[in-house]
Parts: sequence; C-alpha cells; structure tokens
Amino acid sequence: MDRKIMINWINDGTISIPTRLIQDYKKLKINESEVMLLIHVHSFIQQGNGFPTPEVLASRMSHSETDCLQMLQSLMKRGFLELQEGKDENNHFSEVFSLAPLWDKLISVACEKKVEKEVLSKEEDERTLYQLFEAEFGRPLSPMECELITMWIDQEDYNPSLIKAALMEGVVSGKRNLRYIDRILIEWNKNGVKTVQQAKEYGEKFRNYQYKSTPQKTTEAKKKFPSYNWLKDS
Repeated sequence: MDRKIMINWINDGTISIPTRLIQDYKKLKINESEVMLLIHVHSFIQQGNGFPTPEVLASRMSHSETDCLQMLQSLMKRGFLELQEGKDENNHFSEVFSLAPLWDKLISVACEKKVEKEVLSKEEDERTLYQLFEAEFGRPLSPMECELITMWIDQEDYNPSLIKAALMEGVVSGKRNLRYIDRILIEWNKNGVKTVQQAKEYGEKFRNYQYKSTPQKTTEAKKKFPSYNWLKDS
C-alpha cells in the first residue's frame, strides 16, 4: 500500500462514536439511516464544520440531498438535533448543529435501564427472601408475613443480607417467627447496625454479655456454651 495514503489516513484522524448510540438508538426510535446521518453530523462537528449542508451530507451517504434534508428536519422536530448560534469554518457567527439533545436522551435511557435493573434486582431479592423464610419456617408464608418482609425492604430500607442475618439469628435462638425477627432488626437499627459484619459483632457482644451475666457452675458447662457463627456464609 502507498505510504502517502497511509499517512493521509492517519492525519485524517478518527471519530469517536458513543457506544450508547449504537446500543440504544432503537429504543429512541431512530432508524439506521438517521443514525448514520447523525454520525456524519458528529464527524463534521469534530472536524470543525458545525453546519454540514444536506448536499454535503448526501455526498457521503447513499441518500439524496432531499432525503438528508427531510431526515435533518425530522430529527430536529423529534428533539434529537438542534441549531445553535456558533462559528463556521471561517470563524464567522452562524447557526451550527448541536447533538446535545441526542446525548441527553441517551443519558435518560441509561438512567431508565439502571432503575429497571434495580427494580428487577429488588424483586429477585424479595423472592429469595420469601423462599429462604419458607424453607426455615417449614411452611408457606402468610400474606401478612409477605407484607412485613416487603415493608422491611421498601419502608425500612433494610439490606436483604441483613434480613437474612436476622432470620439466622432467630433460627439459632429457636424463634421462627417474624415478630421476633422484626425485634432483632429494630434493635440493630437502633444501635446503628447497618451491615452483616456489624450485626455479627453486635451479636457476639450481646451473647458475651449474657454469658458473663449468667453464673457458671462448672468448667464443663462453660465448654458447652455454644459458639455461634450464624453469619459465616452470609
């Protein structure tokens, strides 16, 4: 290949196309021709031409000048492209294209995806908790019990892993009911327990206090005192 051609290619530079545009243009109801037109506009802007005409755009595309004009008008009408006051290639004040509305819409789509992902994750956490409680209780949960678990997540904003820890604490204590577990969560919340590790440390301190407060008759009894490790697999 001719060395001068390679040098010219390098000097022409590259254009950076946001991955989000490729991934999400369908969600924005933009077709392939319109995406390609926007990419060309983006390319011209990066090269210093803020107002490529339909004629110039058509010279790069398989669409006519009329098609390019109609697509530009449609994209502006739908809020993907706008005209702003700027400077042309000769540094004279003129109207230039701005893709800011397009980027704003892509950001909105990304935020919606994040919210959707969080909702799905939350629903999965709830289903997992229901299944775990039913397995530990050995029976289906009542509607009121399901509502209480949902309230822990929605209203009290308890971390699902903390709820699991409270369940295990209740199981270890032989108290397989939600009222007892609710009291554990209230107690932890009152004492600033927000993580599983903090719950473990709080539980150990509480049991050590109970142990010291209870008279120990023999060394054997001391050996039999259970060593709780209910958060090991959490």
